[in-house]
Amino acid sequence: MARKKNLDFESSLEELEGIVENMESGELSLEASLKAFEKGIVLTRECQEALNRAEQKVKILMSTNDNDKEIKCDENWQDFDPENQ
Repeated sequence: MARKKNLDFESSLEELEGIVENMESGELSLEASLKAFEKGIVLTRECQEALNRAEQKVKILMSTNDNDKEIKCDENWQDFDPENQ
């Protein structure tokens, strides 16, 4: 089953927390535990990638701010291009 690429970080993290709770309950079969673990690994990687992208954007913003340029943020912050500031 393919996951939506645009599933946001918070939703992925919430789903991952649910998987951890289910696995920690000890009520899953071995097969269900393995499937949950596999899905958890995928979610963990997606969350890590999202955090890495956010970290890069912060570095860009901080770099731009260090150059005494005004930073403009709005709902389209994902499209931020420091070259056009």
